[in-house]
Amino acid sequence: MDTAVPADLTKPSRTQSNAFQRVLLENGLSIAMLSAFVVMLAAQTLTGWKVFNAEQREHGEATVALSQYLATGHFVEATAENWESEFLQMAAFVWLAVHLRQKGSPESKPLEGDEDVDREPDPNRPGAPWPVRRGGMWLRIYSHSLTWAFLLMFFISFLCHAAGGAREYSQDQIAHGQSGVTMLQFMGTAEFWFQSMQNWQSEFLAIAMMVLLSVWLRQKGSPESKPVDAGHHEHE
Repeated sequence: MDTAVPADLTKPSRTQSNAFQRVLLENGLSIAMLSAFVVMLAAQTLTGWKVFNAEQREHGEATVALSQYLATGHFVEATAENWESEFLQMAAFVWLAVHLRQKGSPESKPLEGDEDVDREPDPNRPGAPWPVRRGGMWLRIYSHSLTWAFLLMFFISFLCHAAGGAREYSQDQIAHGQSGVTMLQFMGTAEFWFQSMQNWQSEFLAIAMMVLLSVWLRQKGSPESKPVDAGHHEHE
């Protein structure tokens, strides 16, 4: 008796394979970045958990399970204070790049003239997003939605940093026989702003280096770089 399984049940169809390859082709950059994010966050969580429990044992306090660690100020503060700096950096860069220029940098618009991104939106353009077709308030909001989205994520991360930091700061205060603090009280401490500024300054430095180094240095094939044979003060 022949018990062979039909080939179409054991192997993905050519259509499915092509569809998967198309997804990878069209979304490869975001998939790679988000995959790296998940791996790094998992590594941060595991190492942070070990550090936290080591500190707990050092102070004669109970250790916590990994699931419990995710709710601690130690984890929330460390994670959110880094996220907030990234989102602030991107919001500032997106907005400042509208108004300011850097001669010779591919990260900047040219010193003179307009680019395609400066044109007035056309509601009749094929594939135009629905806010463009709707017009009015929706168009005004959508016209600045990238900056607003980064600012919203910054604000949420900022509050999470303050909440997690207050919990961590209070735990340390209590361990030293002092009173804990509220989130607002923690936001008034030098500790909170030290944590914020040490991340913010590094993000703005990174963006400044991207803008400046791309004037003189090249990366063949990258849209963040000019062509290798382009002059230093050429825009493209």
